[in-house]
Amino acid sequence: MNETLEQAQRRKTEHLRIALRDPSVQRPGRDNGLSTLDLEMLSLPELDLDAVDTRCHLLGKALNAPLLVGAMTGGTAHAGEVNRILAEAAERTGVGFCLGSQRPMLIGDPTATRSFQLREVAPTTLICGNIGAIQLRDRLDGLRLAHLGREVGADAMYVHVNALQEAIQPEGDRDWRGVFDAIAESASDCELPVLVKEVGAGLGEQTLRALALTGVAGVEVAGVGGTSWARIEALRHAVRTPRAIAGAVLAGFGTPTAESVQLARRAFPGRIVIASGGIRDGLEAAKCIALGADAVALAYPFLQAAQSHGDRNEAVRAVITEIEGVIETLRITMFLVGAPTLSHLGNTPLVARP
Repeated sequence: MNETLEQAQRRKTEHLRIALRDPSVQRPGRDNGLSTLDLEMLSLPELDLDAVDTRCHLLGKALNAPLLVGAMTGGTAHAGEVNRILAEAAERTGVGFCLGSQRPMLIGDPTATRSFQLREVAPTTLICGNIGAIQLRDRLDGLRLAHLGREVGADAMYVHVNALQEAIQPEGDRDWRGVFDAIAESASDCELPVLVKEVGAGLGEQTLRALALTGVAGVEVAGVGGTSWARIEALRHAVRTPRAIAGAVLAGFGTPTAESVQLARRAFPGRIVIASGGIRDGLEAAKCIALGADAVALAYPFLQAAQSHGDRNEAVRAVITEIEGVIETLRITMFLVGAPTLSHLGNTPLVARP
């Protein structure tokens, strides 16, 4: 669907407003699957906590922890300021940052483009660009995808798949024919690493098997159990419509995060797996690493912090505190399970609880 700049900006503004103010969009259906999994605590860990190492390399960048500020927003002046707060906090804490959909940039508005250009505040850390699979099919190829990434200084590009969200969205794209071929072709031709991400419905076994046949560098699972974009789009309908009803019913449809991470690791044994989907703290991050993820992405806790203060500097400090809290929780969890490094954590068994 071809939309105007005004339509795109209104949609982005509504997304932010609903995500922050309506608690019904948070975990409206099933749990993300991590609550039934435990790491065994060692009361005698035989480790020096200060020597526990959370550092890693991801997509060519050194990070202080296997953590990304997850994809959220962009395209408006307000969204651009939110992005700058989040990106500066990511830079100062040494974690990665993921852009929201760069679809507004395709309209050609300078304000929309500036909302995604963050290297001024995040000159060195990992930045992942982001475009929808429909826009990839209709407007881009591998070369243009790389150009879109270079415009914002991205180190890699996400292609997000959001068929459920689009099916519920009032102005959504309902024809998904040819999307897989577009992803496969662009992954082969793009000069930047290409990763495929869901937006909250998780990546299931059949999808992962298909993607494993392409040249994508990896996936971000974005499983069921976090913010439901189907629910958000249902709430955007002005009145009770058939699509709004469907969005409420299907708000928790898909593959939970814990299951999707395990399926992704089996399908992508030598490629990148990023866990996301309702991950809210460092303990859940540790569980995802133990399940096989290379890194985790969190969005909602950092978005809340970024919007918690009117003063920009205070907002940046609030996000930094939340990021450091996730990292410290991860580090202490590693200490308590006897894992001095992330590779040790990746080999730590999880116990399923009833």
